[in-house]
Amino acid sequence: MSADASNLFGAVEAGGTKFVLAIGSGHDEIVAQTQIPTTTRDETLQRAIEWFQGQGGIAALGIASFGPVDLDPASPAWGFITDTPKPGWSQTDVAVRLGAALGCPVGLDTDVNGAAIGEYQHGAAKGCDVAIYVTVGTGIGGGATIGGETVKGSRHPEMGHVMLRRHPQDLDFAGACPVHGDCLEGLASGPAIKARWGTSLSDLAPDHVAHQIIADYLAQFCQTLIALYSPQRIILGGGSCRQPGCST
Repeated sequence: MSADASNLFGAVEAGGTKFVLAIGSGHDEIVAQTQIPTTTRDETLQRAIEWFQGQGGIAALGIASFGPVDLDPASPAWGFITDTPKPGWSQTDVAVRLGAALGCPVGLDTDVNGAAIGEYQHGAAKGCDVAIYVTVGTGIGGGATIGGETVKGSRHPEMGHVMLRRHPQDLDFAGACPVHGDCLEGLASGPAIKARWGTSLSDLAPDHVAHQIIADYLAQFCQTLIALYSPQRIILGGGSCRQPGCST
């Protein structure tokens, strides 16, 4: 790495399937990037540490992680992935462990909050006082920005676990969420889709009823977000939204 490390910043998108690692001097000036599979916590974090160390050094690190995560700076568990359903990852000290190994300060937020901030600063939510980013994939989550700041409270929003009216052609499915059953994530996430139709939306015929059902649930969710936040823009992302005819 030829650039001065004092001008370089690291980024981690910590996902349940993969970690995306990058180094850059600005949002559109990426000098190195890679991805590693999310396996065990020790193996995954060690591989991330070794990759950053091999690049020559960074001034600071930003992490956008799957969760739930503890975002309270006053909490002794700040920087931990807490009670996650991801097997083997509960109570994982992601932020402090990476920061200590790399010798740099660390900023941490949820994966969806990180995406929401990115959209506000550089993307589709630029100029919006209130905007919401929603990801629909292995899980469903959302991050809201108000005045350019992400919404946090006693924890952080878990938008994917709102309850919906059941579609009349989808009454027999109990739902895939291990906690709530038929919440939004339990009905419209990738695993929920596969649980009742055996495959992903992209592999189903365009006229398959699954498209109507999932669109109905997402439309209900967007209407709920409008009622709660009055956003100027809602951005839908994630693997399940990358379908022919799906507009964000």
